[in-house]
Amino acid sequence: MTAVRAPIRVLIADDNRSVRKGLRLQLESAGGICIVGEVGNGIDAVRVAQAESVDVVLMDMQMPGLNGADATRQLLATPGEVPAVIVMTSFAVDGYITDAIDAGAVGYLLKSYDSDQVVAAVEAAARGEAVVSPRAIAPVLREFVRRRAPDPDVERLASLSPAERRVVSMLVSGVTANEAIAAALHVSVHTVRTQLQSALRKVGVADRTQLALWGVRNGLD
Repeated sequence: MTAVRAPIRVLIADDNRSVRKGLRLQLESAGGICIVGEVGNGIDAVRVAQAESVDVVLMDMQMPGLNGADATRQLLATPGEVPAVIVMTSFAVDGYITDAIDAGAVGYLLKSYDSDQVVAAVEAAARGEAVVSPRAIAPVLREFVRRRAPDPDVERLASLSPAERRVVSMLVSGVTANEAIAAALHVSVHTVRTQLQSALRKVGVADRTQLALWGVRNGLD
């Protein structure tokens, strides 16, 4: 795990002033986060991020001058230490997600995220972790499948019970909340938690996003 310096230095890049203001309020209220600047276009995002020793950039995908993907690509090509970039959009559009992945962004979030989720995403990105909005997981997984050939894990796959396979399949489809999985499978939330923990242990991964990626590689869709 990457050590995180305090405070986390964040740059907000969005051409909508109201969005920038809202993100600033969300992040500053959390503590441990310093907003080093706000910019309204991709060109300024690259310039300020390079000048201000930024840890995390919240990058709007659609901006004038230089869009979010191109700004991310240009910023990450800078020699030396570079910030983690989280791309933010209003919708989980496959093409945008593909562009963000190609550009090197560590995260893809929807602007509908609440304050706690935005703060958690920034903190995770500062630690070097990947961040994906639950509603964007399915498109991300489709892109993952497109780029990588299946790598069957026969032994671990066989170790999962039918119920555990169904839970993993729900994750692969983009359903990540315990309550939603429970409703879809007509079981209790406690049962879902138990099956998820068992599947995580058997597969040997740390979280449900990694479990979903494993499920994709092994055809659990």
